[in-house]
Amino acid sequence: MKDFIKYGIIGISCIVCAIVLGNAITYVFKSQHTISVTGLGEENFTSDLIIWTSTISVESNNQQQGYAVLEQAQKKVAAFLTKKGIPQEAVKFNFVNVSKRYESIYNDNGNWVGQRMVGYQLQQEFTIESNDVSTVEQVSREISSLIAEGVNLDIMQPQYYCTNLDSIKLQLIEKASSDAYQRAQKIAENAGAKLGKANNVKLGVFQITSATGEEEYSYGGTFNTSSKDKKGRITVRAEYLIK
Repeated sequence: MKDFIKYGIIGISCIVCAIVLGNAITYVFKSQHTISVTGLGEENFTSDLIIWTSTISVESNNQQQGYAVLEQAQKKVAAFLTKKGIPQEAVKFNFVNVSKRYESIYNDNGNWVGQRMVGYQLQQEFTIESNDVSTVEQVSREISSLIAEGVNLDIMQPQYYCTNLDSIKLQLIEKASSDAYQRAQKIAENAGAKLGKANNVKLGVFQITSATGEEEYSYGGTFNTSSKDKKGRITVRAEYLIK
């Protein structure tokens, strides 16, 4: 009786092992019947929106006098922009920022002993947002001529954007997906198999660089705003079943 039970246990154990092993073999077999590829979608495009910001700066011993000088400088800037074809509604003058100016005081031994207020600095930022990219670009290069008229300007580099970026992103996804499918299909044909449906698809991050592609790609995505001509890029990693 004991031998019967012992051999019975052994027999059941063999059956269980066979089932487990069979499932493992089936899993390996199935896992080998897939193709993993990475598809690439790229497209060059030109920005259709420009945002340009600069700052008027005035220094004065008297705050009220400083406001008067700043107002005259603002009028010169506004007149210049209008003359160059920038409509008034495209220009926004922000609030005036006022800060006190100090100078350090040293004793006869050259040691610092404190500071005293010597006047005020007034700054007013203005921003131009326009779809007329070429005109604003030209103005940003020429506005430095106002410096000769006594206007103190801190001129910033224009920033470039695309208003239909969402549409471009969809096109990039479509290109990357199509590229992945074509790669997988070619691999399947060379292996004498047929490509099945997608089993797993992962989308990479969008990379928006200059058209020359001088920037390095970032793990979290790159978004270039300093170049008018840009390049969009995205990858799609796809796994397909094969028949």
